[in-house]
Order: sequence, then C-alpha cells, then structure tokens
Amino acid sequence: MVTSGRENRYIHIMNTFREFYSDNKDRFFGYLLRRSGDHYLAADTLQESFTRYLERYGNGEFSISLLFTIGRNLLNDNSRRQRTTVPFEEERHKSTCDEESAFLVREESRRVLNALQQLDPEEIKVMSLVVSKGLSYKKIAELTGTSESNIKVKIHRSRLKLKKILRAGEL
Repeated sequence: MVTSGRENRYIHIMNTFREFYSDNKDRFFGYLLRRSGDHYLAADTLQESFTRYLERYGNGEFSISLLFTIGRNLLNDNSRRQRTTVPFEEERHKSTCDEESAFLVREESRRVLNALQQLDPEEIKVMSLVVSKGLSYKKIAELTGTSESNIKVKIHRSRLKLKKILRAGEL
C-alpha cells in the first residue's frame, strides 16, 4: 500500500498527538478538577480542550501551556454561562429616605469616622483592610508580614476599642 505525503503527515500528527494526550491527560485532568471542583465538568472540559487543541493548533508543536490555557478559558466560559442574573426592580429599591433620615445617617457616619481617628494608625490600617477591602485574616497577615492569629487579636482589640469610644460618645 502506497501512502501520499499528506497521509504520512496526517499519520505523524495523529501519532504525536496521541503521545501528547497520553503524557498529559492525567495531570491536565487534575488541574481541571481542582479548578472546577466537578468531576463531570472536568472530564467534559478535558475532552473539549484536546479537541479544540487538535482542530486549531494540531499542525505544529504541541504545547502543554497552550492546552492549559484552553482548558482554563473553557472553565471560565462555563462559569460565565452558569451565572444567573437578577433583574433590578427599581420600585423595590427606590430611596425612601427623607431629609431627617439622611441627616441621621450622615451624623452616624461622622461619629464612626471620628471614633476611627482615635485608633492607632496600625489599628486603622488593619480595620480598613478587613472592613472596606473584605480581605481574609490570612491575606491581611501576608500583606502586613505578621501571623494570622496576631491579625485576629489586633482586629478583635480594635473592634472592642472602637465600641468603647462609640459608647463613650453616646453619654
């Protein structure tokens, strides 16, 4: 049986791809499973990733980083499709604040800001990271170069001090 150059090239590409697949499927599946947390989604994404890779990039060198990028993008696309949108109900969210309640809100905000200014700069920094940025204690510990338990203690003490300052202002 005589094969043409095109057929030989195709056979070579498919053999190389089979080897690429068998060398990387387990590690790639583990990555997809860790990213998605869903065995079935990881399996579907693995199959789709290799298929897209072969269809679009199968003529050249096989790159594991490109395969991982395709898989990551497929998982991102899937998570975007899974998100549900909640319609905004304008009537439900209309502001019902009158001038008096707006004044009370501003006054309370001013009291809290003044109380915050009485904390030490380090306490203000840690409190702002946890409250306004919504960072975890672990992340704050990494940012400040201290232990997570130290951050928990600082935040607890800062909150207690802030409560004490606010209560003293009420008297």
